[in-house]
This record gives sequence, structure tokens and C-alpha cells, in this order.
Amino acid sequence: MKVEAAPPEPALTPIRPPARAEQTQHLAYVALGANLADPVAQVEAAGAALARHSGFRLLRRSSLYRTAPVGIRGQPDFINAVAALETTLAPTELLDSLFAIERQFGRQRTFRNSARTLDLDLLLYDDLTLCGQRLCLPHPRMHLRAFVIAPLLEIAPDCRIPGRGYAAAWLPALSRQRIERLAR
Repeated sequence: MKVEAAPPEPALTPIRPPARAEQTQHLAYVALGANLADPVAQVEAAGAALARHSGFRLLRRSSLYRTAPVGIRGQPDFINAVAALETTLAPTELLDSLFAIERQFGRQRTFRNSARTLDLDLLLYDDLTLCGQRLCLPHPRMHLRAFVIAPLLEIAPDCRIPGRGYAAAWLPALSRQRIERLAR
């Protein structure tokens, strides 16, 4: 009796999991401000919190600026800065993350333009323009505020505001707003 050899088994192709889609990176700019509970320390600590957050990467942060409050008199001066972030979060997810950081710093939203331990405003998200109940981009009043435009231009001198043009073009109109750059 003749025994035939079994046919060779076909070569197995390793099974690989499907490739993960690359997540798109977005550039966002965030304004930081505080005028309660040692505002310099608050804004510095908020910058550190942004740098530690897992949902985005802090690219740059401007110097600190001392500014007069806008809208309500009798409040202490604000300390302001602007940060550039790289993120894969959608705009509303980023906004929620910023609100969570505000809450960690004791932010209470008692009334519009009230004094605050920390205010984080999403100014720009790529070149996106949108306006919904929770979020308007670009921030609808950013071009009217020296405390936003001056620090923004420090870290992004060629920044364009969708629908408004170059941020630098707005600075002369804001010259009457008191703003002082602090030593970094």
C-alpha cells in the first residue's frame, strides 16, 4: 500500500486589524482670563492645566496682560492670555473640556461679565464659522477686545479671523482700551 503525502497547506496570511483612521488635528485658540483669587496665579495654573489635558496639546501661550474689565465697573482688573491648542476634539467637545477646567478652578456663572476665578473662551477653531445655541465661532466679540487681539497677535501675528480679516487690522480700533503686557 502506497501512502501519499498530504498536500501542502496553503500559506496563511496574517490577519491584521483594520488600520485606524488618522484623527484630524485642528488648531484652536483659547482666551484665558481671571480677576479673582490671585488672577496671575489662576491664569498661570490654567495654562498648566491646558498643557496637561489629554484632549489637546498646548502649542503656545502668550504673555500675561493686565486689562480693565469690560461691561461692569467696580471689578478688579483682569489678567488675560491666549493659548494655541492642537486637538482632535470636535468644537463642542473642546468647549466642554474648557468648561470642565473652569469648574475645577471654582468658576461660577452668576451673571454675564461677572468677576471670575477663570474664564476660558474658545476663540477660533481652524477656519470654522458656525453659530449655535452653545457655541459661535469665531467668538463673536473677539475682534472688539484688546485683551484678546493683543495676546493673539503675540503668538499668531498672521492670524485671520474668518469673516473679519486679519486680526492685526483690528488693533488700531482698540487703542483706547487699557492693556498692559506683564513681564513673562
